[in-house]
Amino acid sequence: MRKTSPPPPTTVDPDVREAPAEGPGRPFGRGLWNMAFTELWERYSFYGLQGILSFYLLYEVADGGLELAPAVAAGLVGAYGGVVYVSQIVGAWLGDRLVSPRDMVLYGAVVITAGHVVLAFAPGTVGLGAGLGCIVLGTGALKTNITSIVGFVLDQNDDERYRDVGFSYFYLAINVGAVLGPLTTGLAQNELGFHYGFGLAAIGMAGALIQYIRSMRKLPERAGVVNNPLPAGRRPLVAVAALACVAVVGAAVATGLVRAENLSTVVTITALVAAAAYFLTMTTSKAVSRDERRRVLGYLPLFLASGVYFGFLFQKFTAISILITERIDLHIGGWTFPVAWITTVSPLALVLVIPLVARVCNRLGERQPGPVTKVAVGLTQIGCAYLFLLIISEATGDADIPLVLILLFMMAAGSSEVFVGPIGLSLATRIGPEKFRSQMVGLNFLTLALGSSLAGLLGQLFTVIDNSSYFTVVAACGIGIGLALFAGRKPVARLLGAGSTRSGS
Repeated sequence: MRKTSPPPPTTVDPDVREAPAEGPGRPFGRGLWNMAFTELWERYSFYGLQGILSFYLLYEVADGGLELAPAVAAGLVGAYGGVVYVSQIVGAWLGDRLVSPRDMVLYGAVVITAGHVVLAFAPGTVGLGAGLGCIVLGTGALKTNITSIVGFVLDQNDDERYRDVGFSYFYLAINVGAVLGPLTTGLAQNELGFHYGFGLAAIGMAGALIQYIRSMRKLPERAGVVNNPLPAGRRPLVAVAALACVAVVGAAVATGLVRAENLSTVVTITALVAAAAYFLTMTTSKAVSRDERRRVLGYLPLFLASGVYFGFLFQKFTAISILITERIDLHIGGWTFPVAWITTVSPLALVLVIPLVARVCNRLGERQPGPVTKVAVGLTQIGCAYLFLLIISEATGDADIPLVLILLFMMAAGSSEVFVGPIGLSLATRIGPEKFRSQMVGLNFLTLALGSSLAGLLGQLFTVIDNSSYFTVVAACGIGIGLALFAGRKPVARLLGAGSTRSGS
């Protein structure tokens, strides 16, 4: 009998299982699920805090809040969200040049946990500022780098058809956390007080840290490598530049140049300048090939459209939160419906719809709509959601809006994110230049920074014009931009280098 030689040794990570060449049930390996559960708990803490933050600023002191003016509260919430995402471009740069993505995620998780603990135990504006500051710094370190690690995990599977699906499931984990967080912290705030809600968010972040530490040794080797190390001779210059930036920010706050009222404007300008710098750097760098440069340029219209989209979506923390406190009757018999639960309906709708959309796209394969079309659909859908809110506002006049109607609006607006959020993550890790992979993810997160700060500006606008006019403007912009993007889908798809018009169809 002829002897058979043993199979050659494999170089595939043992934690990433071999998947069938095709089919809807293709597994992605434990690496993806480890990162997904880490992100789930991190998002639990982030959105658990954000779900009650607006109301903490708006509620009267007797009810445990800080009793700020609605315009100031909207500006602060929008600016906080914007700074969280602007900080991620710094984290992306550090993950590319100085510290490995694996270690950046660890350090970020530790700092975020500390921030939530401060919020839970330190009352007033001092505790608020210190806690939010830690969360900003820690999230900047964690968010883009954990997304890059997910990209590394998915790179181990050769079939690109499953990349969007993999990121859709990762996005599902994000939004499970976004649902569970406000549900639990909102109930704790409603029954016990705001700082009990902040304490639950701290416990959630501790869970994320524990999950990540357990999974670190199973990550792909690339996660522990600095992709484009900064020469040692340039590091002192970077340190001096960082200190100078801190000094400038401190001076602007001390002199009153930056105030709560204009903070959202400052963050919006900062995000736009940072985005322009990123696009300019990546399109002029000698380390970027011609094809990579073309793909970056193709991403520009999607970047702008996504920024506007998230501006409309994040109004649930600004304009819609103000609307809830002013015009929604929360009483059901003798019980008060937790305010945070209303905003929770948005990610809940997304969690429910993601598996359906992912399964359909998985079955369609090459016939599924391309990224440009998906973003256009998301914008149009959220525009229609605001059109529904306009109809409600007109029908009720100055009377209270029924709770069930605002919940329906949240479902329509929230489910539209399936066509924008996962697509941006997938594109950033696929089309980013090789030398700027983590920074391309950071650029994608700037759409969230723009969206959050824009939501703050829109919330301030909401306080000075009537509801009907406001919802008319937002609905028209959402539908109009969505249709315009759909009309230009084919040339944008060609720039993205899809290889066929299918990506834009």
